[in-house]
Amino acid sequence: MSRIQYYQVFPVIPEPLAFLEILSRNIWWSWNRDAIELFRRIDLKTWKMCGGNPIPFLTQVPQKRLEALADNAGFLAHLKKVQDQFHQRIVDPITDSSMPFRENEVIAYFSMEFGIHESLPLFAGGLGVLAGDHLKAASNMAFPLVGIGLLYREGYFRQYLDHNGWQQEEYPRTDLYQIPVKRALDGSGNDLRISVTGPDGEIRADVWKIQVGRIPLYLLDTNIHENSPDIRDITSRLYAGEAKVRLAQEVLLGIGGMRALAALGLHPKVCHMNEGHSAFSSIERLAQTMSTHQVDLETAFEIVPRTTVFTTHTPVAAGHDEFPADMVRPYLEPLQASLGKSVEEILSWGQPEGSGGDGPFSMFVLGLQMAQYCNGVSELHGKVARRMWNHVWPYRSEDEVPITHITNGIHVSSFISGEFAHLFERYLGPDWYKSSRKPENIRRINDIYEEELWRAHELNRSSLIRTCRQRMKQQSEKRNAPRSVVEAAESVLDPDILTIGFARRFATYKRATLLLHDTHRLKAMINSKRFPVQFIFAGKAHPKDHEGKELIKQLVEFSQKSGLGHRFIFLEDYDMHLARYLVQGADVWLNNPRRPHEACGTSGMKAAVNGVLNMSVLDGWWCEGFSEERGWAIGSGEEYGDAVYQDEVESRALYNVLENDVIPCFYERRSGEASECWVKRMKASMRMAMADFCSFRMADDYQTRFYTPAARRMELLVANGAGEARELAARARRLKSLWNTIRIEPPVRERRGAFHVGEVFKVTATVSLGELNPDEVDVELYYGPLKSVDTLKTSATEAMTLETDLGGGQYAYTCSLTCRLAGRYGFTARVTPRGDDRIKFTPKLITWA
Repeated sequence: MSRIQYYQVFPVIPEPLAFLEILSRNIWWSWNRDAIELFRRIDLKTWKMCGGNPIPFLTQVPQKRLEALADNAGFLAHLKKVQDQFHQRIVDPITDSSMPFRENEVIAYFSMEFGIHESLPLFAGGLGVLAGDHLKAASNMAFPLVGIGLLYREGYFRQYLDHNGWQQEEYPRTDLYQIPVKRALDGSGNDLRISVTGPDGEIRADVWKIQVGRIPLYLLDTNIHENSPDIRDITSRLYAGEAKVRLAQEVLLGIGGMRALAALGLHPKVCHMNEGHSAFSSIERLAQTMSTHQVDLETAFEIVPRTTVFTTHTPVAAGHDEFPADMVRPYLEPLQASLGKSVEEILSWGQPEGSGGDGPFSMFVLGLQMAQYCNGVSELHGKVARRMWNHVWPYRSEDEVPITHITNGIHVSSFISGEFAHLFERYLGPDWYKSSRKPENIRRINDIYEEELWRAHELNRSSLIRTCRQRMKQQSEKRNAPRSVVEAAESVLDPDILTIGFARRFATYKRATLLLHDTHRLKAMINSKRFPVQFIFAGKAHPKDHEGKELIKQLVEFSQKSGLGHRFIFLEDYDMHLARYLVQGADVWLNNPRRPHEACGTSGMKAAVNGVLNMSVLDGWWCEGFSEERGWAIGSGEEYGDAVYQDEVESRALYNVLENDVIPCFYERRSGEASECWVKRMKASMRMAMADFCSFRMADDYQTRFYTPAARRMELLVANGAGEARELAARARRLKSLWNTIRIEPPVRERRGAFHVGEVFKVTATVSLGELNPDEVDVELYYGPLKSVDTLKTSATEAMTLETDLGGGQYAYTCSLTCRLAGRYGFTARVTPRGDDRIKFTPKLITWA
């Protein structure tokens, strides 16, 4: 049958419980411990059966139970407590005068995925969970931020393994009646629908809204009757395999997302592109800026990048989306009129230098072109990104590439265990989550009694073991395993021995099977009578990543054939629900990627805040987090050209750390008490995570370094008829047309010979500026210790000052250089444009002596 119309019947919520319906429609409940306990208190069995999702849960609670609760004084007091928290933290207005945003002015945060809770299948992995944590932190800190994404009707796949351990996928459909979405409305109160012109006609999309605390998340959905079947499928699955569908998703996210915001009456003062998937947003924003502020494209180009943030999460060039130019062209052709540029020129914004008109269209290159504020997600990743994209700024050294870093952080309230949350409330105060970064709160972690901390951790480990047994039993039953196998699954793992967790995306560079390089040593550790060890693995491989699937198969085969299935297990269908048990209940969190391919890796942070100790290769965030007092390093941060040799060396290092450090420390106990050295590390790990790797720190970094400066810049750029932006456009035009006339002679020092520490010498350079004026450029001495004949190890600059006008456009510049340290040094001189970073780092606008 076709054209069936649907309706939903909800129970009648008694008036005293009316707030339950409001609470269920704001995902804030998912990171508030009291709210979760309120739902569990209604009917724990039904709550678990509904996967901890309050919307279907409330439809299945018997009417009699609701009516009984309406007369239950204890429950009503609990409800009142949560309601008061909701009003204080979500409803009551908060004005932050330090953030320059007026009514309807927002930070628009674009992301292909959002991992907020397992009941919302809008994410695949770490990128999405990071985006979800960003929204949660923004809510806690009352940022004027809105999220923009896509509403996937099938979301990311559910994973199960066949009898051979080979990953299979299934894509259950998302029932919109079971997630807290509602239709977004336009200014007239009508259901909002936007459209984007594509190669096969108009792509129409409905706009839905999910409330994440104070933050609205708007999701675009093409599954509507007016679209053709192919267009309806655009938002079916996250990270569609076909390039054509993937491109349509990214166009819809970027261009469609900007149009949705305009229709909602929201004005993005700052745009934040979380990875290159949303880079098309800047092209649409150029057109909207031209229309709103009545400026030409060149002027808009001085506004949009200066108010745009671009965060990259991918340290491998192949991981960035590229599309054939002919595939992109039909989406850009309709924009020619509004932008006043040919499709070839618009295409060139996303094409690498020198690739030609038919070169691939890179979403990363487009993102770089359109954002002044560019960052990686850890200190090491920032360095890797500068090295990867140095060719965009070919005349600058690697360390001067304008890509910085803001290390990711985790939303502590979403991942802390209930046991630890109670400890924090007692020792840090009832509002610990709001002030977790305060030094005095961090220090109070030391006040937690060692025995109390250890008992809380043991309860977390017991919960993990219980969950593993339930999962293993379900996995066995699903494969119709013999009764003996099902019964054995019910008793896997030991709640009293060292438990090591490894859970993440099964990409080859993460090396999930590094432990299997010497199975003799591995079996000896697992089977030890005195100091046994057990391992829990979980994670999904991309449906088309057969190498990743092979890694899962190898782990399952080892478990089955070694006879160690009771202490070496793989859990199917890794999601946020399972992740919480793992990062809360493991003793050690194992991570052994092939450096430097881990951009950040936030699961280790979630483990750390729960007192789980990290044992990891020095990659991603662990380069910043590691110290001997809070965890272990595998290797010393080496990078290898030979992957086979690297795996051999680091697998041995992994066994050595386990045998010589981790296991002895865990089992160093007296009279059955906790290991003193272990608990000491737990506290240090928790202090580190709370202080340096929470989402509040991350969001605060984005606010102070990017959002607020960009918002203030926007005000100045568009003031007085966009006067400053027009001047910047004229200056950029002049610099580009005259730059090739600049010449600078090799700098000359005042005397030759060796120098001694503390001496100062003068350097002079003759510069020919042609028609440009000295106040339009900066002349700098560039110097540092030598790495080779023509390369510096590290670089520094010293501003050179105009000493003499030599006439005819020639000038003498000079500066003094102080010899601070002994060594072999080199220097040269250069000319760069004067202005902000957008001008100063314009590719090719640099001339060397």
